[in-house]
Amino acid sequence: MIIIGIAGGTGSGKTTFVKRLIEKLPEQSVTVISQDAYYHDNKHISLEDRKKKNYDHPESIDWELLIHHLQLLNDNKNIEQPTYSMITCTREQETITIKPNKVIIVEGILILTNEKLRNLFPLKIFIDAHADHRLMRVVKRDMQERGRDVEEVMKRYLQTVRPMHEEFIEPSKQFADVIIPIGGDNHVAIELLSKYIISII
Repeated sequence: MIIIGIAGGTGSGKTTFVKRLIEKLPEQSVTVISQDAYYHDNKHISLEDRKKKNYDHPESIDWELLIHHLQLLNDNKNIEQPTYSMITCTREQETITIKPNKVIIVEGILILTNEKLRNLFPLKIFIDAHADHRLMRVVKRDMQERGRDVEEVMKRYLQTVRPMHEEFIEPSKQFADVIIPIGGDNHVAIELLSKYIISII
């Protein structure tokens, strides 16, 4: 088993990159775990207060649980991955059973900011994208998938997304083994990485 960490700013194209990388790997050989499933549960506070929380700060993530789950998978044991609603900003009751696999991809904006988690990744990748491109993707995604209006999206971008990117996410690029510009559109990088991963598994 190889555990691969794929990081990058919000809207950098991580999801597209992961999807296209998986298409190049043997069928059923890859399992993807999203950092977003491991946000702390916020049921104890009101919806209004939940929406005000900074979800781009490392403290928003339950690192202990994520690390524990990856260690279990590495020991060839199943895990019950939490599910998280970005609309209600709470963990849902349902969990997803994740089984060990040849390739485990962990993707998320903050995954290279945590040293203990980084040490579990034999391969660390950072998807690099221009700030304007990331902003356009954030606006589109948050409106379509998270029920936010333009004003709300821009306010969040200016107050939390951009400052947290500059403080935590961009500096975490130094820990990457590979930095890939233009994400899922970088077909050369996808081809090279897929061949490298296949050679390992």
